[in-house]
Amino acid sequence: MKIVTLAGGLSSERDVSFVTGSNVTAALRENGHQVILMDVFMGRGEEGEDISDWFDRSEEVSTAVSAISEQAPDIEAIKASRPGDLKSFFGPNVIRLCQEADIVFLALHGENGENGKIQAAFDLLGICYTGSDYLSSAIAMNKDIAKKMFAAGGVPVPKGFAVQKGVESTVRPDFPCVVKPCCGGSSIGVSIVRDQSEYKAALEEAFRWENEVVVEQYIQGREFSVCVLEDQALPIIEIAPIEGFYDYKNKYKAGSAVETCPADLTQEQTKRMQAYAQLAAKTIGLDTYSRMDFLMDEDGAMYCLEANTLPGMTPTSLIPQEAAVIGMNYNQLCEKLISISLEKRKRNQ
Repeated sequence: MKIVTLAGGLSSERDVSFVTGSNVTAALRENGHQVILMDVFMGRGEEGEDISDWFDRSEEVSTAVSAISEQAPDIEAIKASRPGDLKSFFGPNVIRLCQEADIVFLALHGENGENGKIQAAFDLLGICYTGSDYLSSAIAMNKDIAKKMFAAGGVPVPKGFAVQKGVESTVRPDFPCVVKPCCGGSSIGVSIVRDQSEYKAALEEAFRWENEVVVEQYIQGREFSVCVLEDQALPIIEIAPIEGFYDYKNKYKAGSAVETCPADLTQEQTKRMQAYAQLAAKTIGLDTYSRMDFLMDEDGAMYCLEANTLPGMTPTSLIPQEAAVIGMNYNQLCEKLISISLEKRKRNQ
């Protein structure tokens, strides 16, 4: 097949997306496909040029990728580096190339790929892509809305509230609490807060990234993640950072966290968490693949923190580890994500 792997963009997870895209591209090439890795924002070349042989020159025309930095990318500098018209989010030749492909593998993370806008655009243009549709993606991206829907559907979540930038909130948090951007990912802008002075600083940090922030109760406990592939939960993975919490650095720097899969849980706890993960995915319509993050306190109470619609596929990412436990290697996993996405498109035509 002819496949475009879309990565990059303008989200705070741009660098992570490139590493996911690079790994996916390499795996799909090993599987025998013609694959081009493309930065969705920067694109390549000039609009209108001949792209008819690009898939035959896939490695030559693909975006070059470097390692993940320990710091989030400078988005304004990236915007300034693209020449020409900046009105369109899609860079030169991106749409044309995606229309030529049999399917687009969305390796985007954060706002750009997970808020549903790209999915909606591709639906209108008749472009086939991996992952869930625009509506479920948009719901999952907004942590405040998703948590309200989870709670209504019977999935336990931490107590909390949302705060808008520039709007004085009448709700006061109970300390300790967690402050995080409403639509961000990779724990960028997330703070654990213990008093009023820390709360003010945490809001300022979170508002650097977005205009809406979620404040929620701090759950002291163990952290887990569960992938739902179609409608089945994979083995649970436990994440235990060696220092601090599971922040941006600990997510992507090898050796920063101990990850155990299958997690050391009782059979009852395993079935309960997997059932919550499946219910969460069903509640907001995530019908291809997704990842749910959980905390479990010392009394065994479980809390679903959020849904990830395009989870990472980097060397330290969680879904490949979960898939490996059931005998599915990385290349097979990439192929599976494509096949279930193609099947969904056939059903919806």
